[in-house]
Amino acid sequence: MRISILGATGSIGSSTLDLVERDPDRFEVIALTAGSDAARLAAAAIRTNARLAVVADARKLPELRDALAGTGIAVAGGDDAVCDAARLDCDWTMAAIVGCAGLKPAMAALEQGRTVALANKESLVSSGTIMMAAAQRYGATLLPVDSEHNAVFQCLDRTAPRSVSRIILTASGGPFRTTPIEAMRAITPEQAVAHPNWSMGAKISVDSATMMNKGLELIEARHLFPVAPEQLDVIVHRQSVVHSMVEYVDGSVLAQLGTPDMRTPIAYALAWPDRMNTPCERLDLATIGSLDFEAPDHDRFPALRLAKEALVADGARPAILNAANEVAVAAFLARRVGFLEIAAIVADTLDRYDPAAPETLDAVLAIDAEARRIAGERVKDCVA
Repeated sequence: MRISILGATGSIGSSTLDLVERDPDRFEVIALTAGSDAARLAAAAIRTNARLAVVADARKLPELRDALAGTGIAVAGGDDAVCDAARLDCDWTMAAIVGCAGLKPAMAALEQGRTVALANKESLVSSGTIMMAAAQRYGATLLPVDSEHNAVFQCLDRTAPRSVSRIILTASGGPFRTTPIEAMRAITPEQAVAHPNWSMGAKISVDSATMMNKGLELIEARHLFPVAPEQLDVIVHRQSVVHSMVEYVDGSVLAQLGTPDMRTPIAYALAWPDRMNTPCERLDLATIGSLDFEAPDHDRFPALRLAKEALVADGARPAILNAANEVAVAAFLARRVGFLEIAAIVADTLDRYDPAAPETLDAVLAIDAEARRIAGERVKDCVA
């Protein structure tokens, strides 16, 4: 199978490469892309004998070219080159570029009518209606890679959507599930990225700590699955063993369980509609002993409430929510704002900006840019 990995040096891309490299006779790597880590990109391209390696930061192109000199692997740099890589002929594309930067490459892959494994939740959060319409128009197959949506995908009876009563996304609650609100003011970036169950990148780890990640997943689920906003729910499950559930009208609840390892949902997307072996640790329920569930605390985690409101409002609200959150999280990781200010910045941006619903990807990007500008001003106010 011919594959391309957009975002090959991030946590999802690295996990995908781990699976691919364990079965080199099964996969032919067409293209690998990265944001700025030319060294890791070059190493991955050499290991997999990729045809093309692309670094989005064009300033890193000389470094990439030097690292791959004499290998026969083609190189390119810049955002346009990443989109060109997404358009190359292949059977399966992993769209794992973090943030709004992944919008155009994901759309470029969908427009080729191929199978796209989507790990960039911002694509559907910001422009879900547009991207799902494109997938249908071009005959593309969209496979969710987020562990929660992948779990729903495995449990959902797509032949009888009216039989579905609820989709229930599970949340670990992050590292601050029981932390008093006042104590959360002093949370550091190091504490926020130390997720108790999952190994993830810094941005998504902070989103998990604020529970914004679960809110974004609710919006994403609205586009992926045939349900209304009121049929989407969240429950906190600290062990991260049950990855999500589907409740049916007869009262049955189907759940997908497994150890918290992203290689499991990635492997499901890689082999779909079949399955493949993985090196993931097998689930031992006897050792785990018990599974705990509780309702989310919206007072402690206001970001989840903001996301639910954006889900219901729809239009441009999810794109604004996502853009403002990216700005706020980056400012937090740079120690420019406090942990509790992340949700406050998002709320303020939503209050100050309310454009019409976007109808094109360019309109989404324009809304994203303006929301980032407004959120950036709010960050400056916090720092001043």
